[in-house]
Amino acid sequence: MTLALDVTGLTYSFGAKRALDDVSFSVERASFTALLGPNGAGKTTFFSLATRLFDAPAETIRIFGRDIRRHPGEALAQLGVVFQEPTLDLDLSVVQNLRYAAALHGLRPAAAAQRIERELTRFGLFERRNVKARSLNGGHRRRIEIARALMHEPALLLLDEPTVGLDAPTRRQLVDLVHRLCREDGIAVLWTTHLVDELDGDGDRVVLLQDGGVKARGTVAEVLAAAGAVDLHSLFTPAAVAVS
Repeated sequence: MTLALDVTGLTYSFGAKRALDDVSFSVERASFTALLGPNGAGKTTFFSLATRLFDAPAETIRIFGRDIRRHPGEALAQLGVVFQEPTLDLDLSVVQNLRYAAALHGLRPAAAAQRIERELTRFGLFERRNVKARSLNGGHRRRIEIARALMHEPALLLLDEPTVGLDAPTRRQLVDLVHRLCREDGIAVLWTTHLVDELDGDGDRVVLLQDGGVKARGTVAEVLAAAGAVDLHSLFTPAAVAVS
């Protein structure tokens, strides 16, 4: 079965500084994968390459089998994105933000209205659809950004440090909501984070990124067993090994 995301031998440099070094990993359909690593590990650089903000080398990143450099339109049509920096228009209402995103994806008004109602209901914000985005708290704004990323019904969702600045209970709620998308809608998720508590047990997969390279990969249990570690915190040590 074609992988949702397949990364092979990805190397990228900013001048003389190598940000990513021979990075390879995959994300299966309907799965939750955490790209885990400390600040400066290369997570945001990868995110920029996967979304074509930066130009990745050919044949290094494929989305459902489509190379993002050779077939960017077909590849990116399968992709929903939530960036680390907030991107809502705070002077528009919730529903106006979502209508704008739907229009960018070419949705007809009737189809857009159905999807907006569905996603706002799913995220518990339908009753607040007509309020301005600036009146929402940080957690609700993030929910709206995820809802917006789902307007065109992507099969792969990328989220770059989506819980930055949120308190622990709100972070947990977002993690649970996104896991539910995997289970109920069959969406594949790549969630970049530096927080190990955002993983949800043995069902999640982990790609541990450090100093621009993949240090370990596999399920949580596989990575811990291969490294002889008792928890994910201890994986940021020279003893960790890679698991295919």
